Amino acid sequence: MAPDLTALDQIDDTALLRVAGATITVGGLVSAAVILGIAIVLSWAVTRGLRRARDRSNRSAGALYLLEKLAGYGIVIAGVMMALSATGLNLSSLAIFAGAIGIGIGLGLQGVVKEFVSGIFLIFDRMVSVGDYVELEDAGVKGAIMEIGPRATRIRTNDNVNVLVPNSHLIEGPVTNWTLKGDTRRIHIPFGVAYGADRGKVRDAVLAAARASPFTLPETDARKCQVWLVKFGDSALEFELLVWPTKEAVKRPGAMHAAYTWLIADALDAAGVEVPFPQTDLHVRSLFGREGDDALKVLGHGERLTPAPAAPQTPPQPSGANDAADDLLAPPPSPDPEPDRQREADRASDRRP
Repeated sequence: MAPDLTALDQIDDTALLRVAGATITVGGLVSAAVILGIAIVLSWAVTRGLRRARDRSNRSAGALYLLEKLAGYGIVIAGVMMALSATGLNLSSLAIFAGAIGIGIGLGLQGVVKEFVSGIFLIFDRMVSVGDYVELEDAGVKGAIMEIGPRATRIRTNDNVNVLVPNSHLIEGPVTNWTLKGDTRRIHIPFGVAYGADRGKVRDAVLAAARASPFTLPETDARKCQVWLVKFGDSALEFELLVWPTKEAVKRPGAMHAAYTWLIADALDAAGVEVPFPQTDLHVRSLFGREGDDALKVLGHGERLTPAPAAPQTPPQPSGANDAADDLLAPPPSPDPEPDRQREADRASDRRP
């Protein structure tokens, strides 16, 4: 029986090219495109589901973020490998060719590869995680880590400004993690009072205000509110309030310092303690060889000038308008507005018949 030459011709017509001994056909390319599309859709669905679980969970958010990234990258890479196999390519025969291409890509895109590898290290290292409040000393950036991407880490400041920082900067440069391991930190709030003020009265008034604050943690043996006299200044006794704030307050250092400063000012006003301003007193001991009343007569004053007694004043009452404290007591903002909008869209689609 003679072979069907027409069928053989049709098979040969579908062959596009030969690579490393393998024939690339139209059917193989279609299969590869279908497999790659399925991998991309599956990766999107898995990462979306894990992101939802991470938004609902607070304790395991870091582990779920790690799983989300690894699952997304792994599914896409596996899909690419399966798509190449579906085209008929022998991956082992392409090892040398792929190595040469890899070297070329590495030299041309070494910066991108460096940031990608740094992002992988950040995800596994866990010294900085999503949700941590960090401070980059070199870049002068303070904010919460919202996302660790393949190229850069997105940090959102308290002013809702998103700053993209290359992943390598978080590995190579100094980084202060204010909420590492989910703990709080002791902060120092400086203030000053006039010379002659009762130091014990100052201490008691400021400690009472700090302990009554809703954003101060309850005291323990290891964590106590304290007031230190740290310096004899030019025009004031300089103190520091040492306090352990809540974790949410630590994430808002500007508002936290402003709130405690306002509380200290109210406490000192209520206690009748004077808060000084910088000033310089000039004392003249002699003028043209004369002292006392004789010196005043040279200046045209017949009598010694004596200051009038100051009228007694009642200490002002606390104003009660501490905006920074209101900001700290307000509910924390959403971790990321984008997932919220996506979640609302998903709920709306689920309600459709």
